[in-house]
Amino acid sequence: MSHQVHAFEPPERFVAGTVGPPGERTFFLQARGGGRLVSVALEKVQVSLLAEKLEELLAEATRRFGVELSDTPAVVSDNEPLDTPVDEEFRVGTLGLAYDVDTATVVIEAIAAGETAEGELGDDDLDDDEESDDDEPDDDLDRLRVRLTPQAVRAFIDRARRVVAAGRPPCPLCGQPLDPAGHLCPRHNGYHR
Repeated sequence: MSHQVHAFEPPERFVAGTVGPPGERTFFLQARGGGRLVSVALEKVQVSLLAEKLEELLAEATRRFGVELSDTPAVVSDNEPLDTPVDEEFRVGTLGLAYDVDTATVVIEAIAAGETAEGELGDDDLDDDEESDDDEPDDDLDRLRVRLTPQAVRAFIDRARRVVAAGRPPCPLCGQPLDPAGHLCPRHNGYHR
């Protein structure tokens, strides 16, 4: 079975965004460049983890390789909605991150969800690309690969965190998301307040 690698090295735009109202949002990573537009769907927790792990990767690159990051991002904040049409290429199962010392760039790879056998990586796993390439379980899966400068990664992290935080507010008692009509809070034994 052949697979597609959607490579953007570098993209004109790479963002996390959503489609739909809070509570029914679908999360996407979207890359644009060279006249192409690729959107891949993923879970909210994957977007949150991606931002967290990218922050850790930048900190480690600074510590080990002396990557200099200014406090003010050189890239202007991107608050625009996702480009249309938002056509889902695939649903992300695995995310991989790497820092390329030669080009001083961060490589982000979103790999399509596929059937996984016991012991293989599945949905919501986040790799740091430090494992061996022997017997890769996802060699025949579609993937989106982007290469970003550390400044572009910082802008991506900021936007991803804003997108995740823009959802429904949490219940002050149980932490679950509040619907506009309220919710059955476990802390109230299922009764509405």
